Amino acid sequence: MTTCLLSTTYFGPVQWYQKLHRYDLVRVECYENFQKQTYRNRCVIATTDGTQTLTIPVTHDGNKTLSRDIKISDHGNWRHLHWNAIQSAYNSSPFFEFYADDLRPFFERRWDFLMDFNEAITYKICELLDFEPMMERTNAYQPADMPEVADFRETIRPKHPVPDADFFPRRYYQVFEQKHGFLPNLSILDLLFNEGNESILFL
Repeated sequence: MTTCLLSTTYFGPVQWYQKLHRYDLVRVECYENFQKQTYRNRCVIATTDGTQTLTIPVTHDGNKTLSRDIKISDHGNWRHLHWNAIQSAYNSSPFFEFYADDLRPFFERRWDFLMDFNEAITYKICELLDFEPMMERTNAYQPADMPEVADFRETIRPKHPVPDADFFPRRYYQVFEQKHGFLPNLSILDLLFNEGNESILFL
């Protein structure tokens, strides 16, 4: 059985979902110290002006809060702003109307913990992509050198990503490609709204 280790993500990038799809077992790290400016609480979408980062405001005490203990803040009406940004970016994409009703509820109710929110999103995305991952949370911090476990916790990140020999972004249709060129490894939302039920072929 192949196993990999991932950090939690908010509508994670295509690369993250590739691991979820290809590995037999995925462990999601709960006991790492939460890191700012990562996919743990942000995603990147494509808009008419280029890429846009959507960040969930969180509350934590200093830099030593475990990912499992990170709470979502209600600061700044972010749910409304995020959904409006997603609508504005993708309402002309081929499959936005098809999936909007499945995803809108995530922006209409309050969640306390970031990991619970991200996990619920992940299972919904996998349902829409039509695959069932074997995913579990860690029950202790996982060391980086575990044998036979592929560790992608620091590999998949928006800034200074570590090279990943198993991930080659495959071009797919994007609404704004003629304006910006193909933008690789955006949020899974970008792939889903542009390719629909064909999305699984790009993972």
